[in-house]
Amino acid sequence: MKDNKNFKKKDWLIIFFTLTIALFFRLYKINIPLADFHSWRQADTAAVARNFLRFGFDILHPRFDDLSSIQSGKENPEGFRMVEFPLYNAIFAFLYKAFPVFSLEVFGRLTSIFFSLISIAIIYYLALKEIGRIAAFFSAITFSIMPFFVYYTRVILPEPTALSFGMISVFFLYQFQQEKNKIKKIFFYFISLIFFSSSLLIKPTTIFYSIPLIFLFFKKDSFYFLEKFYFYLYFFVSILPLIFWRMHILNYPEGIPAYNWLITSINTPLGQKDIFFRPAFFRWIFFERINNLICGGYLTFFLILGVIDRKKSFLILSFFISSLLYLFVFQGGNVQHEYYQIFIFPTISFLIGKGVTLFLENKNKITSPIVAYFIVLIFFGFSFYFSFEKVRNNYHYPQDLVTIANIVQRLTLKDDKIVTDRQGDTTLLYLMDRRGAPAVYKEIFELKNSGYAYLVTQNKELVSKLRNKFEVVFETNNFALIKL
Repeated sequence: MKDNKNFKKKDWLIIFFTLTIALFFRLYKINIPLADFHSWRQADTAAVARNFLRFGFDILHPRFDDLSSIQSGKENPEGFRMVEFPLYNAIFAFLYKAFPVFSLEVFGRLTSIFFSLISIAIIYYLALKEIGRIAAFFSAITFSIMPFFVYYTRVILPEPTALSFGMISVFFLYQFQQEKNKIKKIFFYFISLIFFSSSLLIKPTTIFYSIPLIFLFFKKDSFYFLEKFYFYLYFFVSILPLIFWRMHILNYPEGIPAYNWLITSINTPLGQKDIFFRPAFFRWIFFERINNLICGGYLTFFLILGVIDRKKSFLILSFFISSLLYLFVFQGGNVQHEYYQIFIFPTISFLIGKGVTLFLENKNKITSPIVAYFIVLIFFGFSFYFSFEKVRNNYHYPQDLVTIANIVQRLTLKDDKIVTDRQGDTTLLYLMDRRGAPAVYKEIFELKNSGYAYLVTQNKELVSKLRNKFEVVFETNNFALIKL
């Protein structure tokens, strides 16, 4: 059993094989326009990168395309986007500027893919060391091929990068608690600290990865870790940059979107609804998302086996606890947005790998070895199919938005401020490469007096109402471009 947990040459081949498959799956439709599922959030992220190219790499003052008061309740004429520290955005903007062989959007997706591959390699390593080679392979392959994992680790969002940085911090602290050489220990310690601090800057919700990190300190020193100076130094230094960043963005309240609802509520067409520990929360998260979308139904069997397996790996248990806490703290955000589940991907992968191991180790008690492996293959096959049937629509995008954007680009100037009637969705603004407002949030004449040059609308009643007051520059059955 101990030999099964040692990293050997064949593990490099397994990792290479797994990462090759993972890369292949994530290149699917990598060059589609940025109008796929959750495009409004992806567009905001990509717009920050594009505006670095337009206005310069002022990383302390990230800007996006929404100049309205819709997100923060305050007018935002500079378009400040004061949420996560824009490290991810700056990385793929820099790559595009240095090597303009692909579009900015492709570089954004490739950056997410690159960091997701790092996460997969670390998941394999940790599962190998903590459980065994079977668990390592199936943990890594789950993350590599399952459609929900694939889609949300190739999106233009900061979460895949933040997750990878969090996993890197766990990996190096894992080396720290095992290493005997003093110089190497110091190196591993500070590399882990730097990556954990960076992950917090990119996405503060990676704070939940402090639970596996605390466990690793405990594993090294038992309860004496509470007496160690380096334990407190680690978390104090890690969180300092995040504190400074949060203090900095308070100077720009117009760029800070409302976020209190993320804990208890979801936004609906009828307004905010409380979902905190309501039955709907448990149905959406544990049945609809984890069971149906993420596990595709059948892999839930191995997930449950991984949870109830009596041969505990306390590191995997610490990941499990951190994921539960994350789900229960940010109930509104996790129900409202599927991409919030990105941070529980490693835990689900570990538990499925652990469950498959338990099943195969007991194969002689259940059935013949050949049948047992065939059952695992069938479960993965059916799970992939049912998950993909649901996730495949995430890649679809409305072609009409791309057509509208191309027409507006030809008929307007790059500095023209444009209003769209997209109910706060900034996708069309991004596709048009124009800044403005993603909704008619004021009276039309107020918008005109605020410097907005055009209105793009698909509302025919609004077009009829404004036809006698403003010039209709372009009109089709699908939309109208009105000069204000």
